Amino acid sequence: MSFEIMLLGVALLIAVGILLHHPSKTLGIPSLLIFMGVGLSLGNGEFDFVYDNLQITSAVGAVALNIIVFVGGINTSKASIKLAYKEGGVLATFGVFFTTVILAFCLYLFMGWGIVLCLLFAAVVSSTDAAAVFSILESKKLKLKEKTDTVLEFESATNDPVALVMVVILTAIALNPDAPVSPLDMGLTLVTQIVFGIGISYVIAKIGVWLLNHIKLKEYGLIPVFVLATFILAAYGSDLAGGNILIASYVAGVVMGNGIVRGKEVNKHFFNSVSWLAQSLMFIILGLQIFPQTLFSVFMMSLVPAALLMFVARPLAVQICYLPFREASWKKRLFISSIGLKGATPIVFALIPAAAGVEGAIEMVHVVFFIVLFSVLLQGAAIEPLAKKLKLNIKEEKG
Repeated sequence: MSFEIMLLGVALLIAVGILLHHPSKTLGIPSLLIFMGVGLSLGNGEFDFVYDNLQITSAVGAVALNIIVFVGGINTSKASIKLAYKEGGVLATFGVFFTTVILAFCLYLFMGWGIVLCLLFAAVVSSTDAAAVFSILESKKLKLKEKTDTVLEFESATNDPVALVMVVILTAIALNPDAPVSPLDMGLTLVTQIVFGIGISYVIAKIGVWLLNHIKLKEYGLIPVFVLATFILAAYGSDLAGGNILIASYVAGVVMGNGIVRGKEVNKHFFNSVSWLAQSLMFIILGLQIFPQTLFSVFMMSLVPAALLMFVARPLAVQICYLPFREASWKKRLFISSIGLKGATPIVFALIPAAAGVEGAIEMVHVVFFIVLFSVLLQGAAIEPLAKKLKLNIKEEKG
């Protein structure tokens, strides 16, 4: 198949997904399902077209995820960070770790999988998804008491790095089960990725902000282009130096989004469009990669892990994380523990062991797909009714 045909096909799929977005939003169907549905319905056997390339899918998903996290950082104000960094930071680090351990233990008991596979699977689905949380809160126009929505947004924007580090480490262990495992080395790897990811991206983004604010480009259209170049330098420069690329992407976004003086609105509009392009391309290619005929064979198998994650692992992990925050009401704790939205991120993470050749990883991708589907349909739909039931909705109080 020629490059031109592939480009036309991708453009057509994106256009179809965008045209379906408005009616789907009216019906309350998340955009994730629309774009993935387009990929599922038009690929893998339909029209004599079959797409099956885990390496390309994983690479495209990783780049798109970096862009989405960066744009999330651009749209995060310093005020929101000051309000939510304590609770959100604990949820984004210890919450991911506790969710992984608790879910892995439950899977070991109920599913009979090997301990490494249980840990790897749990790490893949441990983090909440920024794109899903942002889009659903925005579409529902929800503003919640006790800065609950701000905590959820901060957690979802910053918890992917810890999950990613665990997935990469556990993938290496799964590929070399006889190699010695050092908790100290794992801890040092995590600390190194966090420190380098924050430090290098912060310095590069700060330099970019200083240059933009002092040079004062006359052509406003050049500002987002410069910001895009600075993002690539900060994120992928940190990655090459040993830092975590998702942390670097978020930090660069926060620094540049809050530091730029001229052209801030132009910059936000441009990158919101880039984020939508990244999301649509990522969801569509993930839909193309998944074979519908294979999904049905793992549907029943996915019910137990999904239930354990939503009703056991996530709630317990959140309650443990909130032990130091005694001022938080039980309503807030219950809401946050019940809303652990998943999106495309777990599928992208599941592709890492699949592309590396871990045994059983392809099946894991399909199980993760159903977990994401259940989360979006059940937890996504429950956000507004649960907020009203717990009287956390600010609009409800004013009404």
